[in-house]
Amino acid sequence: MDATLELTLQIVVTVMAGIGAQVVAEWLKIPAIVFLLLFGVILGASGLNWLHPDQLGTGLEVLIALLVAVILFEGGFNLQLRELDRVSGSLRNLVTIGVLISILGGAIAAHTLSEFPWSIAFVYAALVVVTGPVVINSLLRYVRVDRQVATLLEGEGVLIDPIGAILAVVVLNVVLNGQSDLIGVAIDLIVRLGIGAGIGAIGAGLMGALLRRATFLSDDLKTLVVLAGLWGLFGLAQTIRGEAGLMATVVAGIVLRAFALPEERLLKRFKGQLTTLAVSVLFILLSADLSIPGIFALGWGGLLTVFVLMFVVRPLNVFACTWNSDLNWRQKIFLSWVAPRGIIAASVASIFAILLTQRGINGGDSIKALVFLTIILTVVLQSVSAQTIANLLKITAEDTTGAVIVGCSPLSLLIARLFRDQGESVALIDTDPDSYPTDADLRVFISSALDTDVLEEAGLASVGTFLAMTNNGEVNLVLAQRAIEEFAPPRVVSVFPADSAASVKIQPAFTPQFNLKTWNQFLSDSAVKLGETEFKSENFEAQQARLRAMAEAETLLPVLLERDQSLQVCLADLTWQVGDRLIYLLHDPKPKLLKILGGSNQTRLTLEKLPEIEEIPEELEVKSDWV
Repeated sequence: MDATLELTLQIVVTVMAGIGAQVVAEWLKIPAIVFLLLFGVILGASGLNWLHPDQLGTGLEVLIALLVAVILFEGGFNLQLRELDRVSGSLRNLVTIGVLISILGGAIAAHTLSEFPWSIAFVYAALVVVTGPVVINSLLRYVRVDRQVATLLEGEGVLIDPIGAILAVVVLNVVLNGQSDLIGVAIDLIVRLGIGAGIGAIGAGLMGALLRRATFLSDDLKTLVVLAGLWGLFGLAQTIRGEAGLMATVVAGIVLRAFALPEERLLKRFKGQLTTLAVSVLFILLSADLSIPGIFALGWGGLLTVFVLMFVVRPLNVFACTWNSDLNWRQKIFLSWVAPRGIIAASVASIFAILLTQRGINGGDSIKALVFLTIILTVVLQSVSAQTIANLLKITAEDTTGAVIVGCSPLSLLIARLFRDQGESVALIDTDPDSYPTDADLRVFISSALDTDVLEEAGLASVGTFLAMTNNGEVNLVLAQRAIEEFAPPRVVSVFPADSAASVKIQPAFTPQFNLKTWNQFLSDSAVKLGETEFKSENFEAQQARLRAMAEAETLLPVLLERDQSLQVCLADLTWQVGDRLIYLLHDPKPKLLKILGGSNQTRLTLEKLPEIEEIPEELEVKSDWV
């Protein structure tokens, strides 16, 4: 077969296999790296022997370098600086002290259990310091943990990749050149990081200024300008100092995101697609070159090395780096478990194996095999179990409590007080200075909820519910969409007309026919009672039917639902469950004079069991028995 055609078919098969793995992963909702590794091994020398990455020669190293630059840039571009600020102390520790703990622990494990020489053990440890941002992001798409944990995992994955890769290069140089001056090694590491960060920041600043002013450029061309720019910065940094380009691409992504360009969505979409392609191609090629017999040759020592890394070194790392943070023990345990290795470790290990072999140093293939064993075990075990562990620890996004409410009306103030009385954090936002409540312990921000800084100060990054309930339904939809784009809270609820075109992520509040003005007027006129009821297995169907009928007749408004000891705003399409506690408003049209004569002159609604709800008519009970 013609050599050109053979190489063409190699690339075609690689791309088809990579995208096929992504499709299967999307279907099964499992991080794609699991199937990328599987497909690569099946197609490679240890399987069907269809793919031969070594035929690419030095082109493989070039491909790895350019595609890794795209992956790291996309990771930096997706980072939210305002969210990172909330975990900055822990994140700083993880990428400094944590790196030191990981490299020492990994080297000791590799030397003791896998019987690697100290030099080779430290090279391995430096390679597996990094966690995989692509794998982390893929995992967090299906395992929705609370935002603080997710932010820390995302930030660590992006920032530690260039640090770990450069550290691995520095350690390799020590092994190859016999340098043992620790101060010199540290200076070398800092210089590479500094050069990369400086070039990335300056270059991205110039790129951002150009994109703002070059109005003659089409949107499609702007995305290509960014691609050319990031590769240019990568090449410049690499020319000045080896591996500095990795840091340059990450910093460039962070700085360019800070410009808040109008084309940001388009850039994110383009870079996301390019990153998916890059990861697919790289993992298929790298895993196709993997020797399965080489992994088995590691024996129990290799397996134990990885387990020590997962169950001893990582927890020690996390607890040491977060000991004085506001993270609770549940969050720390989850962080200790989730640290999958990914594309950077695989790509750098493959290059190192080649370099060590060329220099006549034994251990290159063993390092590569142990790194891939680390990737396989961490990715597979942690991906499969992450959701279960998050559920057991109760740190999923759905378990996040508290609320930010936009619009100070009688109903929203009532909801805020109910959240507060439950012990959950709550904040209100309104542009009207006269809407300020009399409650001294309710936080109210007199400002626009379109202001991201106001939303951040209100605590939207750490609460479970965003509720937009101003008098304008269209404004509520805009506010809800803004909250999703900037903070992605677990539950976004809004009051809007039933015929509005709302995003599937925005859930309608209360009832399908809800009228905010009507219920606010009922509250202002003291024409309501505040009740609570618990759904029990006995007469559950009858109880549901009656409450829904009263809601449709607009005599009852489901307001909040307590489930698993946390409050949720009732949704128009919410399904009630046995054990739920419903808090509702019951329209009580009794004239005010009769209420006063009857001794009911209270100014604050109190929760009570209302006989109108608790006493189910006998005919409903009989009907429920027939169901």
